Amino acid sequence: MFPSTSATAPRVLLPVATAAASRRAMAAAAASSANPPPPQQPAPKAVRVVVKGRVQGVFFRDWTVETARALGLSGWVRNRRDGTVEALLSGDPARVDEMLSRRLPVGPPAAAVTAVLPSPADPIDPSEGFQRKPTA
Repeated sequence: MFPSTSATAPRVLLPVATAAASRRAMAAAAASSANPPPPQQPAPKAVRVVVKGRVQGVFFRDWTVETARALGLSGWVRNRRDGTVEALLSGDPARVDEMLSRRLPVGPPAAAVTAVLPSPADPIDPSEGFQRKPTA
C-alpha cells in the first residue's frame, strides 16, 4: 500500500564538496539580500527664479527662507530694484519642483504672485544652506 523504504529504494546523496558549496552559496545569497545597496540619490537640481506681483513688503523673502529650509533646499533670495524677488533654489529635484510649482506661486498670505519665471542654474553646495541676500 505504501512505498517501501527498504534498502532497495534508491537514495540520492550529494558529494560533501557539493553540499558545502551549496551552503556557501545560500549564505552568500542571504547576506546580499540582507544588505541591499543604498538607493541612489538623484542629481541635485538648481533653478534661478524671478517672482513678479505684490512680492515686496509682504514678508516674501523671510517666507521663502523658511519654506526652502523646511524643504531642505539651499540657495538664496533677495529683492530686486524693479520690484520683483529673485531666488536661487538648489537641491533634490522633487523638492525644487515643489517649491516652483506649489509654494512660490502662492507665497505668504499678503503676497499676490502674478508670475514665477524659472531659468536653469548650476547647483550649489548643500552646506551653504538657504540665505537672505541684500537687494540687488
